[in-house]
Amino acid sequence: MRALIQRVSGASVSINEELAGEIGEGMVILLGVTHDDNERDVEYLAEKCVNLRIFRDENDRMNRSLLDIGGEALIVSQFTLYGDARKGRRPSFIDAALPEHAIPLYENFIESVKNKGIKVATGEFGADMSVNIRNHGPVTLMVESRK
Repeated sequence: MRALIQRVSGASVSINEELAGEIGEGMVILLGVTHDDNERDVEYLAEKCVNLRIFRDENDRMNRSLLDIGGEALIVSQFTLYGDARKGRRPSFIDAALPEHAIPLYENFIESVKNKGIKVATGEFGADMSVNIRNHGPVTLMVESRK
């Protein structure tokens, strides 16, 4: 499981030009699922995301977590995180999990983040979405459940 995390001052997601979710200060989590991901990956990655110290403290150092600042999370499924563009000009997505495997893990990830006390907004799995991200810093990190 992969999460591309961006520290944001605000973000929103729209589907068919209708607002589906919106957050203030916090993080956008673009989530990709692969074939052998399971509940351990969900819990590891959710715990990592909410506790990752990427927010500034009183000394202007990245020393505070999403939990510490009372921030929000916008979670959006993104199978293209498992795209492989090493060969040719068209990426391969064979490492991305099929919806029947990915959707339950995506939904469990959302619930796990919520259960940790984070206000969560989401997109819609498989939808054509427009994501507006106000990346603060900019700070962008790739976090994986396995390496």
